[in-house]
Amino acid sequence: MKNCDLERAREIFDSGDYTCVLCKGEVTLTSTERGVKPLLNWLDGENVLKGFSAADKVVGRAAAFLYILMEVKEVYAGVMSEGAADVFAKYGIQFGYGVLAKEIINRKGDGICPMEQAVTGIDVPEQALVAVRERCRKLNIT
Repeated sequence: MKNCDLERAREIFDSGDYTCVLCKGEVTLTSTERGVKPLLNWLDGENVLKGFSAADKVVGRAAAFLYILMEVKEVYAGVMSEGAADVFAKYGIQFGYGVLAKEIINRKGDGICPMEQAVTGIDVPEQALVAVRERCRKLNIT
C-alpha cells in the first residue's frame, strides 16, 4: 500500500528548493532553512505534527531524535546517517533514504556535523533536544 502523505512530501521536496517538507492529509509544511533549525521551529510552534510524513535533505541522529519528539510516522532523507536509521528503528518510525552514510559530515567537509557530535552517547530524545539546543546556542544558531 502506498503512503500518499510520504509520496506527496517527496514530490513537493523534489519540486522546490526545500530542505524539509512535512505532509499529512491536506496540510503541508515546508522549509528552506538548513540543519535542524526547521525541526526546532516546528517543535516550538503551534502545529501538532503527530502522524505527519517527512521528506528531508539530510537526517542524522540529532534530527532523528527531533522527529521522534515531533511524533512523525515516517521519514525519507536524501542522506541519512546509520545512527539516524538506528534511532528510527528503535522508536518504530518507518524510514527510507537515498544514501546511507556512516555519519553526517559538517558543512566544511572536514569533520563530523556539530549536531551529530552534540548527541553522541545520548539515547533519549528529550536529552537529545537539550543537547541540540545547547549546541545551537553555542554556535549562535537561532
